Amino acid sequence: MKQIEQFSNRWGIILASLGMAIGAGNLWRFPRLAGQYGGAFLLLWILFLLIWSIPLLLAEFSIGKKYKKGVIGSFAIFAGKPFTFMGFFITACTLGIAFYYSVVTAWSLRYFSFSLSNIFAEQSLKSRLIENPDYLHQFWNSVSNGNWMTILLYVAIVVLGSLLLASGLQKGLERANKILIPSLFVLLIIVAIISLNMEKGFLGLEYMFTINFDHFFNPIIWIEALTQSAWSTGAGWGLIMTISSYSSDKEDVTLNTFVGAFGNNLASLMAGMAILPAVFAMSQTEADAIIYLQGGNQALTFTVIPVLFSNIAGGSLLSSVFFMALFFAALSSLLAMIELLIKNLSDLGFSRIKSTKNVIFFFIIFGFPSAYSLDFFTNQDWVWGVGLILSGLFILLAVAKYGFSQFKKNFIDLDSDFKVSSTYFKTCMILNIPLAIFLIYWWMSRGYSDYPWFDASGLWNIISVYSNASIITQWMGVIVIGLLANNFLYRRFTK
Repeated sequence: MKQIEQFSNRWGIILASLGMAIGAGNLWRFPRLAGQYGGAFLLLWILFLLIWSIPLLLAEFSIGKKYKKGVIGSFAIFAGKPFTFMGFFITACTLGIAFYYSVVTAWSLRYFSFSLSNIFAEQSLKSRLIENPDYLHQFWNSVSNGNWMTILLYVAIVVLGSLLLASGLQKGLERANKILIPSLFVLLIIVAIISLNMEKGFLGLEYMFTINFDHFFNPIIWIEALTQSAWSTGAGWGLIMTISSYSSDKEDVTLNTFVGAFGNNLASLMAGMAILPAVFAMSQTEADAIIYLQGGNQALTFTVIPVLFSNIAGGSLLSSVFFMALFFAALSSLLAMIELLIKNLSDLGFSRIKSTKNVIFFFIIFGFPSAYSLDFFTNQDWVWGVGLILSGLFILLAVAKYGFSQFKKNFIDLDSDFKVSSTYFKTCMILNIPLAIFLIYWWMSRGYSDYPWFDASGLWNIISVYSNASIITQWMGVIVIGLLANNFLYRRFTK
């Protein structure tokens, strides 16, 4: 099939990979998890980058580069007709994340507006916090639950991102990332320097890198470390498979994968070094800071950064710049998710313009519940965040079917000047299959809801935020649809 559009050069695809990976997951999700578990989480997170994320990204990149289709089409051709439903699940899982991820993008824009308004306010944010210490938490609660301004911004962001991509790959995605990604790194460095120079700020850095070995006996930290690595790098999403479908036939798979993966982790560490020291600097005691961090507050970035900047001259302006950068970073990742759906629709024969219209419709309908309810948002984060393990398992099984050594030789090493050890790749891929199965089983066996399967009345507990029943129901719903439509999907997406 003729490839109509490609990235203009290697930097275009590298920046697209970084834009896909670096976003709200780095500045919103990572500091929250690092704050809960400290150095133990960091150790497992880096371990899973090397064992899980990089091998999977190598596989995804090379499959997309080879077949030049969307996730469903590329996966179906590679794995074979009977396994098309797996590609459908990977796509559905990523879209499940995209629907609520777009809400995080809206939150970022709300906080940019909030910071901007503080520049011109008669009363400073610092004085308002002195009068009412819960001011920012109250604002967060109003923004994240049933707020129609947030919902309208969410819709506007979906429309904006879709229209940007409607103009094409080079004019939309590539051009935006050339500005957004370098500016984000610069701003993270500035914020980290400010945080570390505040009184007691260095305690946050010590806490971040201190290892509490008791955490290793908690199954949830293993799940969180693996899902954060997968969540942030894009491993198992199919996003890099989509991006690489626009690469040249001679693109270096290994080099691009490593630059994107390590660049993403660097951004995460910088975000942690910016936010965790700020928590310690602003807490009355070290114990108060640790209690706050270990609470796993989803609002950590949104409540700490405004306070941090309120304590320095020109803080409202800097806060505005930070949240605009966060918005741009989140938007760059969202663009890759939107492109995933556009690419799959294009495989069905839809024009880019018609695909864009369908994307807007699907995102508004399926993302609205997360924009309206924080509980629904949290449920989707839990369901599809862990669902990435299952998505990754499907990719692992497809590569195993082909043969790990043959796959590396024929897909990854082809045109790659930079090569990794075949033993490393094969060992990780083989290890990851039982690892994925075990982690899913371990997580399910623990139960993180008072009623993980059935409620107090004996009914299937599908509505509980953290219930196993809710997760299994949503996963199986997608798998059953994929199985029923398997042959149809294969015919439509591989023609």
